[in-house]
Amino acid sequence: MSAQRRAGIEVTERHVDLWRGRERLGPLGALKVAAAEVKLMIPRRRTFDAIVVGYPGHFDVPQARSFAGRRKPLVFLPRVALAHEFVDRRERFRRRSLAARVLEATDARALKIADAVVADSDETAAYLAELAKLPRERLVTIFAGAEERVFCEQWSPVYPFGALHVSGPGVNLALLLETARRAPELPIRVVAPARADPPPNVEWLATAYEELGLAYAHAGVAIGSLEASREIPQGAFHALATGTPLVTADTPAVRELLDDEAALLVPAADANAAAEALLRVAGDDDLRARLSAAGRRLYEERASEGVLGARWRTLLERQVGIV
Repeated sequence: MSAQRRAGIEVTERHVDLWRGRERLGPLGALKVAAAEVKLMIPRRRTFDAIVVGYPGHFDVPQARSFAGRRKPLVFLPRVALAHEFVDRRERFRRRSLAARVLEATDARALKIADAVVADSDETAAYLAELAKLPRERLVTIFAGAEERVFCEQWSPVYPFGALHVSGPGVNLALLLETARRAPELPIRVVAPARADPPPNVEWLATAYEELGLAYAHAGVAIGSLEASREIPQGAFHALATGTPLVTADTPAVRELLDDEAALLVPAADANAAAEALLRVAGDDDLRARLSAAGRRLYEERASEGVLGARWRTLLERQVGIV
């Protein structure tokens, strides 16, 4: 939304906050979902050019379609497939279970209903197209980027030198902690719910979103995702925006954005290689300066709000028939 507004698009946000802390679905959660749906059924404004449904709005797409009708375009930004996220990645449900089948059907229905689907990497776009049996041209890749209002600080590391990792929902931190064990001399700060028995060099941080830009700017090096994934880790954009040197897994999706000049790319799921890369950055002032400058330059060229906002404006104008 920030990139869209930067491009001169008027955005009216419709959102009801449901989950806080460790709340789960359950009976109370079901009531909250029902109440939220009732609120969203009452449109605040009846004149609009297009509807964009963001993550995790897979269950909201049918209702958005009814609002949009057939004259107004509906754009869906799913980020992930729910079945993959909750069955394969988080292992919340068993494969072939009723819940898994419901999620698979929800994914396919939402993707098919939308007039256009936006993915944050070509890898994800190809996967979603195959999942819903959609023509590849129905899917558009636009990077996720970073909210520059928050990630406006520029890299200025504080000492002692340390690394920073910001974890997303449901991320398995085992690989990161194993990496930390193999680099015991490197302090690593992790923004995530604390786990028991971390290595001595790991510190858990409870950092608010509004303060993440400063946290990146003060880190010596940022750690993106170290796992194989079809997605580009959000932390990669945050590191590039602030000019923080980045170490992250070398995946086809990451290669769509990064090269060997802008980050140290390591084999996915290889804790030893990740630890070696982090220690290399920690011990080389010139390398850190080169990564910082190249990463910031790449961000300005390919992933800034100005660049991504222009892509969003082009997509929406095509959908509403302006171009």
